[in-house]
Amino acid sequence: MDWEQIEEKLYQLMAESRHGQLRGALMMLNPVDIAGFMKKLDKEKLLMLFRILPKDVSADVFSYMDADQRETLVESIADAEISALIDEMFVDDAVDFLEELPANAVKRVLQNTDPKTRAIINQFLKYPENSAGSLMTIEYCEVSQDMNVRDALKSIKETGVDKETVYTLYMLDAQRRLVGTVPLHKALVVPEETALVKLMDPGIISVNTLDDQEIVADTVRKYHMLSIPVLDGEGRLVGIITSDDIMDVIEEENTEDFEKMSGLAPAEQPYFKTKLTTLAGNRLPWLMILMFTSIISGAIISKFESVLAVNILLSASIPMLMDTGGNCGQQASTLMVRGLALGEVQFKDLFRVLWTEFRVGMLIGVVLSAVTFLRLLFLNSAPVITSAVISISLFCTVVIAKSIGCVLPLLAQRVKLDPALAASPLITTLVDAASLFIFFTIASHYIAQIAA
Repeated sequence: MDWEQIEEKLYQLMAESRHGQLRGALMMLNPVDIAGFMKKLDKEKLLMLFRILPKDVSADVFSYMDADQRETLVESIADAEISALIDEMFVDDAVDFLEELPANAVKRVLQNTDPKTRAIINQFLKYPENSAGSLMTIEYCEVSQDMNVRDALKSIKETGVDKETVYTLYMLDAQRRLVGTVPLHKALVVPEETALVKLMDPGIISVNTLDDQEIVADTVRKYHMLSIPVLDGEGRLVGIITSDDIMDVIEEENTEDFEKMSGLAPAEQPYFKTKLTTLAGNRLPWLMILMFTSIISGAIISKFESVLAVNILLSASIPMLMDTGGNCGQQASTLMVRGLALGEVQFKDLFRVLWTEFRVGMLIGVVLSAVTFLRLLFLNSAPVITSAVISISLFCTVVIAKSIGCVLPLLAQRVKLDPALAASPLITTLVDAASLFIFFTIASHYIAQIAA
């Protein structure tokens, strides 16, 4: 049965008010799919469907809903239901949910949460936005240095159901400082009398509560971790960040870089939920900057206006030169932004990168300029000198564009700016000006032969 048939069956059960069968059908689905189905329902049906789910399932489904659905439910359900919902959610999911709610709704939710949970949530809400502390959860499996495998497995059986992950056991000393980790699979294949210390990995890879989420994602990706411990300033374990949260961070950071590379201010809301004024405001600043920087290109054209008057083919070649240069610059900058994000390239590699892109630019420039020379000569019946001027200009433009495209992101990172800011729009503007200057400088030296 495909998803369309499943949805049709669910709609039929709702229409016939067969709530028992509807509950059974929903229980066979993944919480992600249930949340996706509920996204299409109106307020009344959403509330009805949510209430027939078991408490633990409804908490999982709630964590996958979008902000509008969550707010609708909080406004509609009773205080006791809010309390039960928060108690069933993992702390990191509860914190993410509260950060998206209006202040009055947050106040109501916290008022209906038990004091212990409220204190934990309030502590999490104090961490800076997008920091490791704001992402972490406290639902992890901890063990002590005097435990053996039997003790550890018994602890997991008693408390593991409430933990977000049990794949890694975190060994703490008496002061709650992290001394090492024990992979669960190691504990499962040795005798139960084995001391956990013998299985411990003392090489601790961790992050601090105030570290930026991008640092956390880079660390997890580098070491291929399922979860990463979060320590306070004194080395005490205060939480962990799991891989599902890291994937959300990576998606968010990639989206932000993509928007910056396109000359957009990062958006806080999904596209269809963003106001028109916000969409326009996110785009205007860079467009204004680029519009004024294009004055440079206009000034260059005005200065060499006499060159254009000599041969119409020179004027017709300007768009080709500017577009090719811009495309070459974008290719190089995209590779550098990606390399910086993955840690493959650093500022110390500047000259090595420049030398590489310079040679790549020469190879590409030779091919493109040769094709252009032959095209102009045979298809456009252009004079040899005119074809040569345009082709040589194209070669120089490609080499310069590759060089600018690889250098700007590295320089941006060096001065503590996001490398994505130095990408597409800014590079295109600079390359346009450079290509025009190169073109007119070369053409002006051969203007007499071109005119003849």
